Amino acid sequence: MPVEVHIVTPEREVWSGETPLLIARGVDGEVGIQAGHMPILVQLAVGALKITQDSGDIVAVIDGGFLHVSSEGGVTRADVLASGAELAGEIDVAAARRRVEELRASDDGSDPQVKAAITKAAARVAMAG
Repeated sequence: MPVEVHIVTPEREVWSGETPLLIARGVDGEVGIQAGHMPILVQLAVGALKITQDSGDIVAVIDGGFLHVSSEGGVTRADVLASGAELAGEIDVAAARRRVEELRASDDGSDPQVKAAITKAAARVAMAG
């Protein structure tokens, strides 16, 4: 039986469907979720979320948030509650590269929000490029 996955941000549902394996990057390392996984709550880091499919993997870039896994009635459900997320195929690589360059040019090293924005933009370039 597959894992039911829902990736949502405050703005939209990015993706939903089923997968035999979900791999997410938590702040403490990677976690793999398969059917029958125990309930868990993981704080997500900025990075890739991989959804295994027979037709090819689906990759999303997550800007942090939480992964909540529950199991009820034999159904394993994984909810990715992200502050921001995009499927790799949706990313405008040229725009993401420009954003990284703009942010790096304005970064004097003192603003943690600028550093976080650079990390998020660079993750998009890496996943889509």
